[in-house]
Amino acid sequence: MNPSGTEQIFSQYSTCLYRPGSLMRSLPWPIKAAYSGDEIVELLWSTILKLERLLGKFGQDSQILEDSVLIGCSEQQEAWFALDLGLNSSSSINASLQKAEMETALQGSFIKLTKALFELNVKDASLLSTAQALLRWHDTHQFCSRSGQPTKKNVSGSKRVCPSNNIIYYPQVAPVVITLVSDGTRCLLVRQSSFPKGMYSALAGFCDIGESLEETVRREIAEEVGLEVDRLHYSASQHWPFPNSTLMIACHATVKPGQTELQVNLKELEAAAWFSRDEVATVLRRNNLSNQQQSGAVPFWLPPKLAIAHQLIKEWVEKPTCSPLPA
Repeated sequence: MNPSGTEQIFSQYSTCLYRPGSLMRSLPWPIKAAYSGDEIVELLWSTILKLERLLGKFGQDSQILEDSVLIGCSEQQEAWFALDLGLNSSSSINASLQKAEMETALQGSFIKLTKALFELNVKDASLLSTAQALLRWHDTHQFCSRSGQPTKKNVSGSKRVCPSNNIIYYPQVAPVVITLVSDGTRCLLVRQSSFPKGMYSALAGFCDIGESLEETVRREIAEEVGLEVDRLHYSASQHWPFPNSTLMIACHATVKPGQTELQVNLKELEAAAWFSRDEVATVLRRNNLSNQQQSGAVPFWLPPKLAIAHQLIKEWVEKPTCSPLPA
């Protein structure tokens, strides 16, 4: 590994970016960022030695650095790692770390990871997404499901092994289909009660065991809005760290002609409605949706640009037709 790499430091899956310029000692890699809960704070370039001193200031052993996980590599072959500080975790040995004091020491402020993802560029957001998902996985897979014994992380954090029976555990993602339904001239947008006020998005749901992608799309659409899919087209995919590391598989679906009456499942959705291409295009063109939405200037708004739902909707507005999925 390149000793001039960087690492991210987490604490309870909030994040605080920390970019050392070079490795001083202790580990074969440097640190890029720090997390706490589900928040992030941007840091200045520094060294592993400075980080060790910072941890020591809060009564922490530098041994914690060995819990870091590999999250990527720069074009200059600079390794990037992430580390969880364990702030606000009552079960963690790092619980004594005080977030306010740490923010002062790091010269930054922790913010929600969900917010940070939409304020960073695509590359940095992808790194944070990977880091949060990997650290959460390690936190919840510290014991072997067969023997009950503690598992051990390998150096990069790509797996955990049970020393008693050599069972290897690898991080997993849950497949989720997110589908924009259209009747040819309109698209179907929905909202859940958990969405921010006024936001509408595409339909989404987890794949069940034994289902194909196509079967999941058809089932979810039938269950949530009572429509039958006529044609299905694949668009793209995106890793998403919430709630617990999912692979978002984006598709376009066209309903059967004349079958557009909605039967909304209110146990799953708060609302669902058809919107014309012009209506959606108008919302996409607005630059400051949040402020306009709060003032009542727009009837609804869409997910931020980084979200694959936004790209799916934008694609429908700009490209009326897409290539169908293989049978």
